[in-house]
Amino acid sequence: MLKKLMDSYKLLIIIPVIITIISLGLIAFNGIDEGIDLKGGSVAVLDMNQPTNSSSLENQLKDSLNSQGLGVEEVDVLSNIGTDITVQIGSEVNSTAFSQALNGTGTVVSYNAIGPILSEEAMTQVYWAMAFAFLFMSITVFIIFREPVPSVAVILAAASDIIISMGGMSLFNIPLSIASVGALLMLIGYSVDTDILLTTRLLKRKEGTLVERAREAMKTGMTMSITAIASMVVLYLVTIFLIPEATTLTNIAAVLMIGLVADILTTWFMNLGILRWYVEAKK
Repeated sequence: MLKKLMDSYKLLIIIPVIITIISLGLIAFNGIDEGIDLKGGSVAVLDMNQPTNSSSLENQLKDSLNSQGLGVEEVDVLSNIGTDITVQIGSEVNSTAFSQALNGTGTVVSYNAIGPILSEEAMTQVYWAMAFAFLFMSITVFIIFREPVPSVAVILAAASDIIISMGGMSLFNIPLSIASVGALLMLIGYSVDTDILLTTRLLKRKEGTLVERAREAMKTGMTMSITAIASMVVLYLVTIFLIPEATTLTNIAAVLMIGLVADILTTWFMNLGILRWYVEAKK
């Protein structure tokens, strides 16, 4: 089975490439929602006097804030458990105005507002973090292999992994935040780990045939990936059903699940296909 797949290395390469292109289309045309920490706005944790319908509370807050001349366009209830409610507002609103908007129906337990300057600075730091992660990853890979084709294959696989993950974020409305960026950075490291495992087994080891070395690498790599995916599935289900207010953990788990599945495609399809072609071309 594996030998037939490796003989069809062009198909192995094409499948992840097509998924990557689709993901780029999703990012370009559907976009990715930004969290409060990157686009600015306000988040409030409320203790309501009685259980309240999310839609009714959103309309009440929006109407009350706009009646104060604040021009609020977006009010979303992030979690609603009994009388404990977390609300996100798409613009910076001071805590006094927000308390008045509640009109005695509840009290503010905690309140956090992020202005446009801080959010712009956070977004700049995200760009730098991603850029430096790829830069140092690329340098490390070239130092390890010192061959252009295998090194570029590892970098392409990592880049495709991140693009597919961001495409999944766009598709499933997972916001881009400091936390989800951290998950993306983790995926860069994980992707490089599995790609280096595959490349080292195929090119630096000489025992056995190419297919046998690929099979051994796949056993190790797939065990790592399946274990990691299973742990993220458990984390996602726990946060969804037991602690739904922990939306940050839910988003991190979702991003990592998408990225780990994408890594299986980019490593064991695209990278394996490129390496198979490279070994064939060197003969």
